[in-house]
Amino acid sequence: MTCYFCSQNTKEVDFKDYDILKKFLSAAYKIKPRKETDLCSKHQRKLAKAVKIARQMALLPFLPSKN
Repeated sequence: MTCYFCSQNTKEVDFKDYDILKKFLSAAYKIKPRKETDLCSKHQRKLAKAVKIARQMALLPFLPSKN
């Protein structure tokens, strides 16, 4: 399988697209490993950075909510 971002021809992973970022997070809101996401190493690094920025900007939670 090919990298999601390479197939979409996107150069940057945007931290504001939290709907796309959620696809690469586990149920515990941890970043999935590269073997599960099928991303190339370049985009996996950019994804990790974008997720961390989105967490700091309060677009994504650090932990799942306890209901």
